[in-house]
Parts: sequence; C-alpha cells; structure tokens
Amino acid sequence: MPRPSVLLSVALISIIAASRADAQTDGAPSRISPQEIDAYLRFLSSDLLEGRAPATRGGRITEEYIATQLQAYGVKPGVGDSSYFQRVPIDVVKSDPGTIKVTASGKANANLRFTDDVVVWPGSATDASSAHGELVFVGYGATAPEYRWDDFKGTDVRGKVLLVLVNDPPATAAEPNLFGGKAMTYYGRWTYKYEEAERRGAAGMLIVHTTERAGYPWHVVVNSNSTEQRLLPRDPVAPAPIGVRGWITDSAATALLAQAGLSMTDLRKRAESRDFRPVSTGIIIDATMRNSLQHMSANNVVGVVRGIDPKVRDEYVAYSAHWDHFGIGPVVNGDSIYNGAADNASGVAAVLTIAQTAAAGVKPRRSQLFVFVTAEESGLLGSAYFGAHPTVPASKIIADLNIDNPALIGRFRDLEVLGDTKSSLGPELAALVKSEGIRIVPDEHPEQGHFYRSDHFSFAMAGIPAVDVKGGYDYVGHPIGWGKAQRDEYTAHRYHQPSDEYRPGLDLTGVAQLAEIVYRFGLSLGNARTVPTWNADAEFRAARDASRKGQ
Repeated sequence: MPRPSVLLSVALISIIAASRADAQTDGAPSRISPQEIDAYLRFLSSDLLEGRAPATRGGRITEEYIATQLQAYGVKPGVGDSSYFQRVPIDVVKSDPGTIKVTASGKANANLRFTDDVVVWPGSATDASSAHGELVFVGYGATAPEYRWDDFKGTDVRGKVLLVLVNDPPATAAEPNLFGGKAMTYYGRWTYKYEEAERRGAAGMLIVHTTERAGYPWHVVVNSNSTEQRLLPRDPVAPAPIGVRGWITDSAATALLAQAGLSMTDLRKRAESRDFRPVSTGIIIDATMRNSLQHMSANNVVGVVRGIDPKVRDEYVAYSAHWDHFGIGPVVNGDSIYNGAADNASGVAAVLTIAQTAAAGVKPRRSQLFVFVTAEESGLLGSAYFGAHPTVPASKIIADLNIDNPALIGRFRDLEVLGDTKSSLGPELAALVKSEGIRIVPDEHPEQGHFYRSDHFSFAMAGIPAVDVKGGYDYVGHPIGWGKAQRDEYTAHRYHQPSDEYRPGLDLTGVAQLAEIVYRFGLSLGNARTVPTWNADAEFRAARDASRKGQ
C-alpha cells in the first residue's frame, strides 16, 4: 500500500493541476493560481503540524512534505546528488530563569519579574547560566569606526551586566545620514549588541524595549523568547558567550535606574552624543538559570532545477523561504498552537509553486536553487548555517530572492523590497514590474531594521546579493491607507501569536501574484548576460569580493 505521504502528494498534485488548468486562458501558459497557494497553505498551517517547530514531530513532517513535493515536481536533490536534506545541528536549551535579584544602594530591592519586567535566556547551551555583576549603561552599545562612534571609550566591561538601547543612535540635522539616517543599520540589531557584549567579555546584557524602537510590541519578545531557545553549536574560536541575554521593558528599566538616582530620560539623551561614556550604576544584578539541554537537528530542504547553458549552469539563482514557526507555546485565548499561516506557510507555498513552475517550464541558462530553511524564528539559524555551509559555492549563487510573511489580503499595486537600495537587484526588479503598473515603494519603517530580520540577510552576510520581496501598501479595490491598516492590525493581533492561522476565504490572489513576479524575476536573472552586484557603499560587498577570490 502506498505511504500516506505519497497519497497526499498525488492528491495535492491533482488539485494543483486542476487549478492550473482553470487558470489558463486563450492558450496562454499555466499561471500560478490562488488555489495552488491555498492547497499548500491549508496543510502547512494545519494543527496536525503542531506549529512546525524545528526538531519536533511537526517539523519533521514539514521537511518530508516539502521534499516530497519537490521530488514529485521533478526538482532534483540539492544536497549532493541524492538528498534534499541539509542537516542543521541545533542545541535546544530550556531554562528556569529563577529569580533575578537586584541590589541598589547596598540594599536588596524588588526583584525583576520574568515576562512582566524582563525576558532572559542563556547565552549558550550549558547546564547552568548566570550573570552576576554591576549594571553598566552603555548607550547603544555600538563601536562603528566608519561613523566615528564608540560607546565604550575603552571602558573595561568584563564581568559586567550591560544595559543597552535598541536600534541605532539617531541621526541629527547636522548628520542626517548618521547610522543610515532613518534606516536601521546592523549596529542597531539586537544580534549585533549581544555579539559586541561577548567580544568585550561581559557577563550579561539587557536590551531596553520600546515598541517604537524595536518595531514590535512586548508580547512578541515574550512569545519569541520565554520558552526554549534554539542555538547553533558555537564556533570553538568564537569569544566566550555571555551568561545571560535578555530584554527589559522601558518601564522596568526606568524604575530600576531610579533606585540608583538615575534618570532613564537623561541617560537616553546622553547616549545620543559621540561624547557619551558608559555609566556605572552601582546596581548589582544577580541572575541564575538552570537549563535542560537537548542536542538535536533539523533540516534545510534544498532542491535544484538545472540550467541549460554549459557556460553558466553552475551559477544559481536562489529562492528562499523559512518553513518553521514556534510550535506549541503559551496559551493565548485558549489556543497554544502557533500555526504561522502568514509567517511563513504562505512564503513556503509561494516558493513551492515557483519550484513547480520552474521544473515544468522553460529552463533558463543558469540553474535555480530552492532553499527552504529551518529555525528562522530562532534567529535565522537555518539560513545562517546554509550561509556558512552552502550546498553550492556561495560565489556561484548570483542572487537570493526571499519570501517571508506575504500579506494574505489580495492583489497589490506596489512592492516592498527589503534591500532594494543595496544592490542592482532593486532597479532590475523595478524595471521588470513597471510595465504592469507596479512600483517599488520604500520601506515605511526602515528604522525597524526589517532587512536584518529574515533569511535573505544570511545570504547577504555570505556576500550574495539578496532581497526580500512582498506586497506593499496599495491594494486593488481598497483606498490608500487600507494596506497599512491591515499590516498594523496583523502585527498587533496575529504576528507571532496562535491567531496567525488558516481560515477559509483568505484572499490569496496577492500571494499568487507575488510568486509569479518572483518567478519571472528569477527567470530573467537566470538568463541575463551580467550578474547582480552590490552597490559601492553596501556593507556586504567585501564578503562578495572575498568569496570570489576564494573560489
């Protein structure tokens, strides 16, 4: 008797074939249809997959499902010649944060409350984690020679617990392009701040959260970090990890500093100047966590459609999407399964339809690589691993086109392309869609650092020109402002919550539209005489040059 996965694949392929036949008009080639997207989305966001957490039963089903679909389409294995799976080692750490004790002015004070005041987690996969030391305010925690900025000024912070502001130092009228102007640079990302703390030997770090500066509300911090953490095994040559990483609410940080006679408002203002120096608070933080460890693995799923030109078929256009979400987590309104329908079952659905179209359609000169990565929600772990261990030489991947969390609200008239100003990909895509009356619009909130928050960033770190593409704010049949209102509503009420789930009647025409645009863009890149390049001021250009020298 055929395996259930095979029967499921046959049934799904029949549904998709019928939907493609319905989409044909006047003998035109088959088009990607909303019915195809719906078929994938419904399964990938089903409760049966238990939220698609990496290294879980639901995650394994997801991996097998994607690989089965690729095989059924005729997409070849992309890991060696025989496998769709790239094993990603993951350390899973579940901690009991215990009590975070605070001593100010020599007196024990009210302790910080887990999830109400702070969310903390281990800096590495160890049996126990701790941070005991004086709290030192280090402004934005940035050391950026190109901006003539150094928040540390040679201060020794070894063994200290650092308090740091999220995002970049703000630009000024005199320096409107300081730290990218309104746009966040990598110095503003929480990942950079923890990395800098490790380089300086700190014991721990707490990042002060505000919704405006972080780009998401406190409940996103709680839902993303309060259960278990997934980490890549540490590079043995990396600096020693900090004991405790975490976030603290602005109100809790304000109250904490007040116990030492310090003003959060005053310190924030002082941090905006190049003359800022670290401020010793005299407050002692004592945090200890008992951890349980599991050394597990999940898989990136990789497939390839070979190009037809012997001269360039060893070059690749990559399409990427993360398949994971948060699994089973804290109960919200009676539901504990974080299905991640928009984030990112819809992106996986889009890239699966692109893979099927690529396998059945006319082949470009270059090859097409389909990369479904794991553990994005854990800090881009799957794509980071792929960037460090690409299944084909990174120098041969000419571009990455990423799809993450496209809106499920219909057809659009504009595109938001994260990274459009960093490489030639932005102008090339703009030229492609101009004839359709579609324009590329700027990121409405560049200060929130969206470019650094999805998997295309890992490709960029490996030197590969990369963008993330999604519908913008102008939607067919709706007034200006409606798209933004829908996005804000999603962020407030469904993003990283159990309510991001499949429901019948979703308008998936826009996801199908997006998939078709990305497919055609990839096809044009696959046939182009030249390859995409980073702009002269792009921070990833040096990595590209290094990868090409080492090929």
